[in-house]
Amino acid sequence: MALALGGYFSSASNVFTGSLVNLQAWFSTRFVAVQDFLTAPRDMAALQQRNTELEAEVADLQAQVIQLQQEVGETQILAALVDFSRANPENTYRAAAVIGRDPSPFLHYVIINRGSNDGILRGMPVVTDQGLVGRIDAVIADAARVQLITDPASLVNVRLQNAEVEATLGGSVTGDVTLDQIPQDTVLQQGDLVLTSGLGGGYPPDLIIGQVVNVRARDFDLFQQATVQPVVDFNQLQIVLIIVNFKPVDFSPLVPVP
Repeated sequence: MALALGGYFSSASNVFTGSLVNLQAWFSTRFVAVQDFLTAPRDMAALQQRNTELEAEVADLQAQVIQLQQEVGETQILAALVDFSRANPENTYRAAAVIGRDPSPFLHYVIINRGSNDGILRGMPVVTDQGLVGRIDAVIADAARVQLITDPASLVNVRLQNAEVEATLGGSVTGDVTLDQIPQDTVLQQGDLVLTSGLGGGYPPDLIIGQVVNVRARDFDLFQQATVQPVVDFNQLQIVLIIVNFKPVDFSPLVPVP
């Protein structure tokens, strides 16, 4: 003890202590490795379960985001329709949601969730805040079918605001909308605004339809033709307005039969 207290065994003590520390470190690393090996499956299962829970939470949040985006979009549409109805107080409107589309590529119709129980009648015009959509073609108790102006059977009497001339507008199988019966001496330009004329009794006057985008005039034709770009995006229709105070007039009995 006297020699140890005097420091004579310090070198031997350091060697022994260093060896003991190294031995303990070796055993410690092996113990931790074995412990990790034994607990890894349990930890992996817990991580997988947590990952599943997080994925479910993310999916739920994404669904909520989509729902909120839809609600915001519908609110914006409704606000625009309200502004439109206030700006055009001469008409009485009833809102309807688009709930279906005609599956045929040759017909252009949509189905709305308003029918005869809501006072909807065949022939009533259908619009959005942007412009003319079409008119009611068939009605049942709680739904109605709307013929779009892009339908091949659609025919609308229109006028060109800038040219101060009247013409007829028809749809097509491809969905293109064209003007016909335009006199050859009429000067047409791209961007001319096309409105309903009110003639024929099918639509009220001054409903916006679209703009002229292309003009075809040939010397040997009796009339010019023009392609119109509608202001309404028919692929994005969600909510429409029906003009319920307009009563279409059938002039066909007054038209002379050739």
